[in-house]
Amino acid sequence: MRIELIQQLLTESGKDAIIIKNRENKKYFGSLGGSGIYLVVTPSSRVQFFDGRYRQEIKDLTEGFDNVEVPQGSYLPKIFEWLHQQKLTQLVIEPNGLSIQEYRDFSKEFEVEIWSSQLQEIRAIKSEHEICLIKQACVLTDEIFAELLPEIKIGMQENELGALIHYLSLKKGATAMAFDPIVASGPRSALPHGRPTQRTFESGDFITIDFGIVLADYQSDMTRTVCLGEAKSELMTIYQVVRKAQQAASDFIREGVTGQAVDAVARRIITEAGYGDYFSHGLGHGIGMGGDGPILNPKSQMVLKENMVMSVEPGIYLPGIGGVRIEDDVVIQNGVGVALNHTTKELLNVGESYV
Repeated sequence: MRIELIQQLLTESGKDAIIIKNRENKKYFGSLGGSGIYLVVTPSSRVQFFDGRYRQEIKDLTEGFDNVEVPQGSYLPKIFEWLHQQKLTQLVIEPNGLSIQEYRDFSKEFEVEIWSSQLQEIRAIKSEHEICLIKQACVLTDEIFAELLPEIKIGMQENELGALIHYLSLKKGATAMAFDPIVASGPRSALPHGRPTQRTFESGDFITIDFGIVLADYQSDMTRTVCLGEAKSELMTIYQVVRKAQQAASDFIREGVTGQAVDAVARRIITEAGYGDYFSHGLGHGIGMGGDGPILNPKSQMVLKENMVMSVEPGIYLPGIGGVRIEDDVVIQNGVGVALNHTTKELLNVGESYV
């Protein structure tokens, strides 16, 4: 079981217990993700503290835990009482689970250490089942994107395309969006996280479309930039630079290299083309339930390993002109990177009119 990996870490580190509150971590380790659930793991026990809202779900959807129901809002006093009864004093918490006030409350009663990377490292290496689920999400993402393309026309609004992404994703079987889709057109495509607005598509626009879906708790994440009509020559130029950088970085991914080294491959190509100042974010992040490792950026020392899954998404963003980002999800299998998205990275020219 996955949770046994935490118990092994606790034993090796001499810690008594870890308090898990982060939604994705709880779900990964077999608990429910609801806000009224705290997961406490020791080297020899695993306990879910929950309020009455989750009584039936705890019974139906989880197994292998001791379960303690508490009145809503009284989680910490009951957890403290249990920890004291067990004579546990050396605690571990996540950096992205408990609130600052909860951290302060724990620190008044116990010795507390923050594990900043240990859980991320466990989650970063995916099982074959997890990889299968991510592959299925990527296949569905390709299909959704293919259905979007014929609908994109001059005169269409960004938020209309954003709504269509939501609709097609859920219609075709996604349980949710992995994040709010990015649709940024014309000069707004220079915004790396440009959310849809009422701007209408015009001839010559580059349109960046970045979305991901959730399927059986696992996510996809893909970006393509398409063209409406005849684009400015500089946009055509940066498209080819980004495409070259994205492909080179994807091809470089392998077991044993660092996230920093992969980022450097793409960044070097973009910099040598004269656009280094306009690649303003890291190359990629882990793919899974959300909040996964590894991270690909100029500072990442995480060593890539077999069965890690990550996005590769370089971009160039020219203020007032437009931008380009291209993104695939890549898994390391048999020691090398394999792209999970199969949508073409050729520049696609989409519809000219809107009826």
